[in-house]
Amino acid sequence: MTAGTPAAGATVLEDHLSLLAAALLPLREAEQMLARWGEELAQRLAAGGRLLVAGNGGSAAEAQHLTAELVGKLRHDRQPLSAIALHAETSAVTAIANDYGYDETFARQVRAHGRPHDHLLLMTTSGASTNLLTAAHAAHQAGLRCWAFTGPAPNPLADLCHEHLAIDSPDGQVVQELHLVASHVLCEYVELALPAALAAQPAAGPVRAGVEVVVGEPDPTATAGRGGPA
Repeated sequence: MTAGTPAAGATVLEDHLSLLAAALLPLREAEQMLARWGEELAQRLAAGGRLLVAGNGGSAAEAQHLTAELVGKLRHDRQPLSAIALHAETSAVTAIANDYGYDETFARQVRAHGRPHDHLLLMTTSGASTNLLTAAHAAHQAGLRCWAFTGPAPNPLADLCHEHLAIDSPDGQVVQELHLVASHVLCEYVELALPAALAAQPAAGPVRAGVEVVVGEPDPTATAGRGGPA
């Protein structure tokens, strides 16, 4: 049966749900990895780092959904977390594509926004999009941690990233739908780990204003050489 085509006697919905159910079972094996990713990401974001996310087409929508959950909230009110969907900056995307070519649309933004130990998450059904592969190379060069949500592995992007979650389905729609499930689970683990991650941060030192006022006895030498009082 060709992916996305109903089997004889089945409906489009039944066929789609069958493909979805088949891919859901292997996704259960990603539970521990998503929990670990969530804890790692919570620690980085609590320390002032950021998550960069990118994808093409439907995967771009999935990536932007993920950043919205982190900047906003998933379940509980908490501080906003720094997450940027690189494709959503339309002026930057079109300028970079025009001046440097579409393959550089995400890589140049990774170099601009990414700092060592930040995270880059790339979403794709194929794992072969050149602009995502170029972004992964840029992440390695800049010292970012690189993750990927992909379709069936092996694929070039999965091989290039530090870790990946591969959805084992021949249907791109199913892959994207389960990327959304994985995104929600990842965000939930971030929120669960965030209180401990924030508590582990060093206490902030005193905030210094531009002008400091010292209360106490005046220093008699402070006006030396200035001609004394007017």
